[in-house]
Amino acid sequence: MSYNYPTRKLAVYLSDDGCSELTFYALHQASQFAKHWIPFCKRHNIEPRSPDAYFDKPTARPSGQDLLELCFYVKKLYEEMKSRIETMAEKGSVPPETRSQHKGFLQWSHHNNVTKRNHQSIVEIVIDGREEDAVDEDGDRLPTLVYVAREKRPQFHHNFKAGAMNALIRASTEMSNGAVILNLDCDMFSNDPDAIRDALCFFLDEQSGHRIAFVQHPQQYFNVTKNDLYGNSPLQTDKVELAGMGGYGAALYIGTGCFHRREALCGNKYSSKVDGQGSMNWKSNDKTANELEEASKVLVSCSYEEGTQWGKEIGLVYGCPVEDVVTGMKIQCNGWKSIYYRPQKEAAFLGVAPNTLEISLIQHKRWAEGLFQIFLSSYCPLVYGHKRLPLGAQLGYCTYLLWAATAFPTLCYLVLAPLCLLQGIPLFPQVSSPWFIPFAYVYGARTIYSLVEGLMCGYTVKGWWNLQRVVLLRRSSSYVFSFVDTVAKQLGLSKASGFAVTAKVVTEDVRRRYEEEVMEFGSSSTTFIIVATVAMVNLFGLVGGIGKWWWVDGGMSLMGLQFGLCSVVVGLNLPVYVALFFRRDDGCLPVDVMFKAVGLASLAACLMAI
Repeated sequence: MSYNYPTRKLAVYLSDDGCSELTFYALHQASQFAKHWIPFCKRHNIEPRSPDAYFDKPTARPSGQDLLELCFYVKKLYEEMKSRIETMAEKGSVPPETRSQHKGFLQWSHHNNVTKRNHQSIVEIVIDGREEDAVDEDGDRLPTLVYVAREKRPQFHHNFKAGAMNALIRASTEMSNGAVILNLDCDMFSNDPDAIRDALCFFLDEQSGHRIAFVQHPQQYFNVTKNDLYGNSPLQTDKVELAGMGGYGAALYIGTGCFHRREALCGNKYSSKVDGQGSMNWKSNDKTANELEEASKVLVSCSYEEGTQWGKEIGLVYGCPVEDVVTGMKIQCNGWKSIYYRPQKEAAFLGVAPNTLEISLIQHKRWAEGLFQIFLSSYCPLVYGHKRLPLGAQLGYCTYLLWAATAFPTLCYLVLAPLCLLQGIPLFPQVSSPWFIPFAYVYGARTIYSLVEGLMCGYTVKGWWNLQRVVLLRRSSSYVFSFVDTVAKQLGLSKASGFAVTAKVVTEDVRRRYEEEVMEFGSSSTTFIIVATVAMVNLFGLVGGIGKWWWVDGGMSLMGLQFGLCSVVVGLNLPVYVALFFRRDDGCLPVDVMFKAVGLASLAACLMAI
C-alpha cells in the first residue's frame, strides 16, 4: 500500500482461501495502521516498507530527535496492532463488540455456518480509494484495499492456488481492471518502494514493451543463513540459469514476485496489430461499493467457471501443482515475451525460506512432482513449444521439468558404487588405465566449474558445499517420491495431485539451530529413513572397502574411482552421521531411524554378497 506510485491507480486484493474472520480482522486493523504508516514512509523515505521488516533492522534508528520520537510512536502503534491481532487469534473468534467496526464481519454470522472448505463468496472493500474520507493522517488518498474469499463447496474442486488467482483476476477486473497485476505469496513482502515503476519501464518500452507479458523477479529470502544451510537461495540458478532463460524471452513464471500484463494473463494471444501501450489505462467505475461487492461475489462463486475456458485458455492453468510454470510457458507460446529482472541495487521482494530440512524436502517434492507432470503432459515444451519457443528455451524448461527423473541415476551411483566396492566389483576403469582419464576429467571439470561459478555468483566455499549436499538429499529422497507418485498418477494407480502447504512457523529452538547452521531432522519420516540408509550404505562401503582393498596390491588402483565417489558422499553426509550417533537435541535423527537405516544398509550388503 505504500509503494511510490499514485494511490488512485493502486488497488490491493487479499485472497483468503481459509475464509477466516481473524484474517479479515487483521486486514481491518492493518488498514487503520496504514493511515499512519504510509505517510511516515513517504515523508521520510523509509525502507523497507514492511513495518515488521523495518523495525527488525538493527539500523532502524533514524537521525534527529523529532524523527526518532516519531519512529518510536509509529513502532508503538504497530506493536499495539500486533498485540490486538495476536490476542484475537488466541481467543479464536471476533467478539460482538468488535464486529460493529465493519459490516464485513456480518459475513461470519452464525446462520452462514462458515468453514474454510464450505462457505459463500465474500468480497469486502475495506478501503474504497474513491471515497473522500479514504485518506491518511496527512490527508492524502489511500489505495483501495479489498478482502476476497472465493466461494468453496465440497462438491466443487477449488483448484488450489490457480483457482484463487483466477478468482482474484475476475474480481479485480470488475473493480479496478488495472492493466498490470502484481502477485505475491503471503509469506513475502515488498523490499523496494519503486518496484512498480521499475517493472513499468519494461511494459512501456517504446521498442519492445508491447510484447512483454510479465516481468519475473527471482525468489529471494531474508532469513537465509550465511552459508545457506538448505540451499534455499541457489545463486547460480538465479544469476545464470534463469537469466539465460530470460535471454530467450522465456523467463519462468515462478508464482510470486511477478508483474503480469492482464490481457496476456487472461489468455489473449499477442498480435503485432494491437497497440500494447493503449491498454495501460485505469478503469473508472461509477458503481457504489455495495454494487461492486455484489457483482464480484458472482465472479468468485463456484459455478461461475462452469462451461467457460477459465483454467484452460484463460487465467492460470488447472490440473498441475506448479500452475505457475505451465501458465508462463503457455503465455509465451501465445506469442508473448517475458523478462527476468534481478535488480542490482536490492531485492524487490523477500520471503521466508524453509528453516528445517523436512520442510525444504517437502517443498521440493511438490515442485519436482508438478514439473515432471508438465513434462509428461500435453504441455511438454518439446511438443507444445515446438516452433513456438526457441529450442534453447525448450531445453531450459526441460532442465527443471526433469528434476524428478534425476532421482534413479543418482541412486544408482549412491547405492551400487559402495555395494560393489564391498564385493570387489569395479564399475569404472582402474587408475592406471587410459580410460580413467575421461572419467576423472568429467567429474573434476564439472566440480571445478561449479565451484568457480558458485564463488563468482556470491557463494562461500561452505555455502557451495552445502548446496551439493542438499541437491544429493533432494535427488535421493524428494525426487524419488516425486517420480513414483507422478508415474503412478499417469497409470491411474493413485488419485489426482494435491497441494502440500509448507509450514514455516517453528519453535525458538529450531530457529536457533537454523541460525547456527545445524541441520534439523527431528522426525522418523520415510524421507529421513531413506536419507540415513543411503548414508549408512556409503559408510559401510568406504570403511569395508578400505579394510578389504587397502592391503591388496593394486587394489586401490583398481577401485580408485569408487573410493573417491564413496569418500565424497560420506563427506557430504557428515551432518547425517552426527544426527544419527552423536546429537541428543530435538533436531537429531530418532533412534528408530538409526536402527532401520543400519538394518536396511546391512541387508543390502548381505543381498549383494549373495
